[in-house]
Amino acid sequence: MAEHSFLLDAAIYLLAAIVFVPTAARLGLGPVIGYLIAGCVIGPFGIGLIRDVDAIFGFAEFGVVLMLFVIGLELDPERLWGMRRSVFAGGALQMVACGTVLTAGALLAGLSAPAASLAGFSLALSSTAIAVQTMADRRVLTAPMGRAAFGVLLFQDLAAIPLIGIVPLLSAAPAAEASSPWLGVAKVAAAVVAVVAAGRFAVRPVLRAVARTHLRDVSPPSRCSSSSPRRC
Repeated sequence: MAEHSFLLDAAIYLLAAIVFVPTAARLGLGPVIGYLIAGCVIGPFGIGLIRDVDAIFGFAEFGVVLMLFVIGLELDPERLWGMRRSVFAGGALQMVACGTVLTAGALLAGLSAPAASLAGFSLALSSTAIAVQTMADRRVLTAPMGRAAFGVLLFQDLAAIPLIGIVPLLSAAPAAEASSPWLGVAKVAAAVVAVVAAGRFAVRPVLRAVARTHLRDVSPPSRCSSSSPRRC
């Protein structure tokens, strides 16, 4: 029965996407809005075709990963390096300006200073997946406005890491457990270092080994040319 339920849910997702996404695109709303409308209609607060929301979190996370993967395939690393000023200058300006205003609002709502700061700067973050996909659909991702917006989104992704590390420090722990918040921060920092180290020292050699096979199914086409032999 579980397999039949899984297949039925998958069929409902696909049918909803086929119906609502092209309709939203024709109305000029964009595919992302179409997906949101589809979820609202088939969800428990709509006609109720999907009631177990927790069961579809895997679908949602997998879809976001695929979306970001496809977007990453279309981005040029040289273009990203040229955007470093937009990333750090524009992104920092956006985070500080929006975070300060939202923190002031949280303070007026009665939150403590640490909680208000965390809430304000967390609300200053945007959804990279939705924003980038929307810009790609409207073909503005490579325009100056799109590059500036993408730089701000990249900075927000980087800023999310220290925000996650600060959360354990705000927990109300007894005096005997005073070291536990710092332990949580250390775990977050260790996880970030481990991911960066794995990507630099483990993934790159594997990808180079795959590229040396010269198999079209697993390696990209060669970019070697007589004008740039160093790129071979």
